[in-house]
Amino acid sequence: MADRAEIRMKSTLGLTGLTMNAMALIAPGAFLWLTFNIQAVESGSISGSTAPSMWIGIVVALLLCLATAICYAEMAKLYPGTGSSYYFAEQSFLNHESAWRYARISKFIVGWASHLYYWIYPGVMVGVMGVLCGYLVGTLWPNFMSASNPGPAFMMLVAVIFSFGIAYIANRGVSSSTAVNIAINVIQISALVLFAALALGYRLNHPAGAPGWQFDPASGDAYTYEFSTTKTMVNGQPADTIVRDADGRPKPRLDAAGKPVPFLVSYPAKDDHNNFLSHENAASVVGVHNVGWAFIQATVAILILVGFESVTAMSGEARNAKRDVPIAVIVSLLVQGVACYLFEYFAANYFLNSGYSMQSATGSAAPIGDMMIVVGNATFGAGGGRVFMLVEAFTVFLALIGTTLSCMNTGARVTYAMGKDGEVPGHFGLLHSRNLTPHRAIWALAGISAVVGCLAVSVAFGDSGAPADAAIKALPQGFWSSFGYGAHDTMAALPNSLLTITLASNFGTFLLYGMSCVICILAFRGHARYSFLRHMAIPLFGLAANLACMGFYLVGPFLGYGTKMEPLLALGIAALWGIYGGIYFVRGSKATGRATIVEGRPAAV
Repeated sequence: MADRAEIRMKSTLGLTGLTMNAMALIAPGAFLWLTFNIQAVESGSISGSTAPSMWIGIVVALLLCLATAICYAEMAKLYPGTGSSYYFAEQSFLNHESAWRYARISKFIVGWASHLYYWIYPGVMVGVMGVLCGYLVGTLWPNFMSASNPGPAFMMLVAVIFSFGIAYIANRGVSSSTAVNIAINVIQISALVLFAALALGYRLNHPAGAPGWQFDPASGDAYTYEFSTTKTMVNGQPADTIVRDADGRPKPRLDAAGKPVPFLVSYPAKDDHNNFLSHENAASVVGVHNVGWAFIQATVAILILVGFESVTAMSGEARNAKRDVPIAVIVSLLVQGVACYLFEYFAANYFLNSGYSMQSATGSAAPIGDMMIVVGNATFGAGGGRVFMLVEAFTVFLALIGTTLSCMNTGARVTYAMGKDGEVPGHFGLLHSRNLTPHRAIWALAGISAVVGCLAVSVAFGDSGAPADAAIKALPQGFWSSFGYGAHDTMAALPNSLLTITLASNFGTFLLYGMSCVICILAFRGHARYSFLRHMAIPLFGLAANLACMGFYLVGPFLGYGTKMEPLLALGIAALWGIYGGIYFVRGSKATGRATIVEGRPAAV
């Protein structure tokens, strides 16, 4: 089984395969479940929670992505080939009458920046797989693990195993990956649309004052009665504590006749501490509320929409790349973003109520899973909610496999393209002799993803998501379940590691997408196919939108929008990566004797 540089990828993908690979990376089945909590805890240091603008933040991110997707689609028509933006940067400069000298440095900058996204994003996914598995284990075996706050050590173990499991599938070839992604897309979209429909039905059938269900995070179930409470001292302060039976279930509050007091649903906007709880009506869900909040939510929401460009990295494996790749880029984004995400996020936000509020979501590892228990009980009867949640969680598990697999395939192919050019170590530019996959890049990315995933879950409940001291004390004690949790104040002072890694990946996305918009303008300047709308107006809008979101990383926290720790740490990671890239490029050029500025114009495509 020898490596041979002359081995080429095999063209096997049609329009369906290309579209499904991109859709798997966007994966609405995974991200509705997994990012709702990240978006819920995104707060402003002055202005409070930005969660009221969650839905409109997705619209902002969707418009940004759509403008960028059009740029990718247009460039794919001109330059079909493996490498995505890295390849587009080279060809657009080489085909330019005056800018061709800068082809090498431009493609390196784009390729290096893309790794900030493609190398961190899979790590985010394996980290959230750890969170998902921790939530499920805690639901099934609450004496071993807390579903709301799983143990960091357990989540790290899952992240490592998942990273190398996905690499094994990716190494077997793109045909195997495509078959997996097609099946996963059908299952996960159907499952999450079903949940969204049930969530809408719950809200419509439970007006304010109607009997409903109240969720209890400790027992992981929902009940139709008010909980009995008693006054206790917590950290020296009097507090209402729920009275529980021997099995940990909350006891009902009884009326004068000794009967349980039914829980009546309401839709309060805020609590006594000005914390956002729920939307009073549908207009509130889709409202802007605050422009700054919308941009902060967009900086997180970009995670759920990225992936449409991944198909351009597979042009070398497409049967008709010039025709099919541009279509797959646009269709994958529209189907997932418009038809799935906007509907699903509207339903989840509209569902929020006094029985399960946004404050409940900030304290849970899987808010959507909790919501599924509530709507499941309401639809299928007591106990049916947990079964419904577990079935839906299995589809999310499948979706995570698809999105991580698709991203690992894309990232490995960008690294492969740079390896072929000698911009990264040459062994990354070799294909497996039998599977025809960039296996060296795949296994390297698996190791990186495992490390990033472990970092992501190390303090996944830090900052505003820090659990109360009483919740920390109630955790099952053990290395896998409680190691890594400190006091509330200590964890609240630490950055949320999952949010930090997510923002670092998102910053790489904004950087890459912004540069891709510029490359599109350059590629079509003076070209016979030039269109002012497609090749100037839309790319300029995409560039401005990406720059605006990047700018909010820096200025937003100081204006009271968003917390300071996570975005500034994400910027620090990006800065270190950029500095290291500059040093690597200069030293590599000297070692190989390659000129930074191209001295002779090579043949262009």
